[in-house]
Amino acid sequence: MTPRVPRVTSRPNGEPLVRLSGVNKWFGELHVLQDIDLTIDRGEVVVVIGPSGSGKSTLCRTINRLEGIEKGEITIDGRRLPEEGKELAKLRSDVGMVFQSFNLFAHKTILENVTLGPMKVRKLAKADAEKRARELLERVGVTAQADKYPAQLSGGQQQRVAIARALAMEPKVMLFDEPTSALDPEMINEVLDVMTSLARDGMTMVVVTHEMGFARKAANRVVFMDGGRIVETGVPETFFTAPTSDRAKDFLSKILTH
Repeated sequence: MTPRVPRVTSRPNGEPLVRLSGVNKWFGELHVLQDIDLTIDRGEVVVVIGPSGSGKSTLCRTINRLEGIEKGEITIDGRRLPEEGKELAKLRSDVGMVFQSFNLFAHKTILENVTLGPMKVRKLAKADAEKRARELLERVGVTAQADKYPAQLSGGQQQRVAIARALAMEPKVMLFDEPTSALDPEMINEVLDVMTSLARDGMTMVVVTHEMGFARKAANRVVFMDGGRIVETGVPETFFTAPTSDRAKDFLSKILTH
């Protein structure tokens, strides 16, 4: 069943927020990112697609230095990513990240999971953090689960909590690394709906996904990767109907015919 995703009409404002220049990354002998140049504007939704092993997730993870790079430069809001230490932690708090696995603290309630970061990192008072957390839990549709523990929630609910937790830090950009790939099919839509709502509200987003329906409807731009390189970029309407590279044509012919 193809996930239902409403069309997003918001547009970026043309002001660069994330910039990758000449980025290269190796895992041993494997050259996983090769001369990546990519600029993401404030308010832009960029969806990164491509075959397995193309470097999509690694690209996503370099933006907040979960993966280091050997060559090149990454800047967020004009500031270069520090190598380590407090400055990296500070900059990293401006970058929300949602993974395939939900990474919630099993021994803490949903409310505690969402308030922990703002209290520890942003030094928000408990009452203020809880008020903000409840607002976010309502926004992602799990407000009734606030006092439960992660194991008591479905996978879709846990992933929506993970989104709320990332939003609680008031990030400048949100990174999504295949956020629906670990979910049962019936839970995918509920997560995509939340992501589409964020896109509509103007959140800057980088989304690695296999959900082509979401890419078509929610992206301002599609980035197609293969073999560690960006092969093609374009607006969804053009990319999905008239890709220019043979590799993209081959990829789409295989995934869009089933």
